[in-house]
Amino acid sequence: MNIGTMIKRLQDIMRQDAGVNGDAQRIEQIVWMLFLKLYDAKEMEWEILEDNYKSIIPEEYRWRNWAPDSKDGKAITGEEMSSFIIQLFATLKELEVDENTDVRGRLVKEVFTDLNNYMKDGVLIRQVVNVLNEIDLTDFKVRHAFNEIYETILKDLQSAGKSGEFYTPRAVTDFVVKMVDPKIGESVADFACGTGGFLVSALNHMKETVNNTASNETLQHSFYGVEKKSLPYLLCTTNMLLHDINEPQIIRGNSLEKNVRDYEEKDKFDVILMNPPYGGTEKKSIQQNFPTELRDSETADLFMIEILYRLKDSGRVGIVLPDGFLFGVDNTKVAIKKKLLEECNLHTIIRLPGSIFAPYTSIATNLLFFDKTGPTKEMWFYRMDLPEGYKAFSKTKPVELKHFNNVINWWNNRIEIKDKKEDESLTETWKAKRYSIEDIIELNYNLDQCGYPKKEEIILSPQETMENFITKREKLEKQLDDKLKKIIEQIGDLK
Repeated sequence: MNIGTMIKRLQDIMRQDAGVNGDAQRIEQIVWMLFLKLYDAKEMEWEILEDNYKSIIPEEYRWRNWAPDSKDGKAITGEEMSSFIIQLFATLKELEVDENTDVRGRLVKEVFTDLNNYMKDGVLIRQVVNVLNEIDLTDFKVRHAFNEIYETILKDLQSAGKSGEFYTPRAVTDFVVKMVDPKIGESVADFACGTGGFLVSALNHMKETVNNTASNETLQHSFYGVEKKSLPYLLCTTNMLLHDINEPQIIRGNSLEKNVRDYEEKDKFDVILMNPPYGGTEKKSIQQNFPTELRDSETADLFMIEILYRLKDSGRVGIVLPDGFLFGVDNTKVAIKKKLLEECNLHTIIRLPGSIFAPYTSIATNLLFFDKTGPTKEMWFYRMDLPEGYKAFSKTKPVELKHFNNVINWWNNRIEIKDKKEDESLTETWKAKRYSIEDIIELNYNLDQCGYPKKEEIILSPQETMENFITKREKLEKQLDDKLKKIIEQIGDLK
């Protein structure tokens, strides 16, 4: 099974269809078909294992009854195929579900609720279906080998314009999971799960310790995700099914829509792993779900508050956050960070190279690790530099887990590391440094205490240029405010 060849064949077919425009639409087109094919393969297993299994999909719309082509001239194609797909979507969007419908059944309706079929040419649709039918997803080994193809599809999404916001590089999710170390019996959540990268990394990590039927059954019900947009929801549920999670607890919706004060113990988790959307804003009605002193329109800030209300005692968190959260000193951001440090142990902040999410974005990001074992007493800052010989990460030279080896080695043997000064007149900087909570309080909860990696050669889009400019301006304004405050204090002392 040649990954590159198969994807290229699918793309070449869809490029001939006037209804498909751009990589994001091509990916959505491939994956809804892949979902139905995979769901049908899983149903064949469920029919064997369960005496009374009944599909929620009407018989004529099950993949096995319309997609195969026996090469006898009877397979639907052309105008008949185009009309059939319209009816297929209409039927799956209107499936009847109620409180008695199991997770597997509800999943189909949720997946198709806001999906679109972009292809117009029934002949080309038949060609795409035939390529997908070359993969035998009923074969366990083939299904797991196909994960590599699926990961390639998700990587392609990263460069598909704004859709790239849904994909976190596998190296980043694997590193965070390795450091947080979720275990069998623990619940794992991502409240803005995108394509499911963190959940799959956690699943793969925890699978290594599965040694009997009971632990495998526990693993099946260990993961919880929420995603409000249709394409990443489809990608995530398909991802989980491919990894043999038969009843993926992936909720279609916005985690921030519930009042955080209403969460009970049953709504909390042992491990939370996230790369929340940042740079966006939430409407006033959403902000009302948070305590007054913590209300903010910035999505990343709101997700941080959500985490604080949904983390179990002794629970652990690994999260990706932009620089703005670290250095922000407006009243709300300080209140959020104060609550974080008083309720949790924020023990480590890793500053990532700016190009780690290339080509989607070059906005500076950080990894924060904390646990609910008591208030923060000290925290470590570490700057991850580019590998030797790299000017920047890119689509052709993406970040890999091996690039985190220096971070992992430092993590297990923490020491302060001072940068070498090329010029004695330069201010002293640190690659790794420890701060006490008293230091952080004195800095007015400014967590921006680690230098930037060496300059990277990155060409930014106009939008990214503006976002970076705004971030840097906010940081400069904060520095000026601090200096002005000190001057005023000094003048007061002179009086």
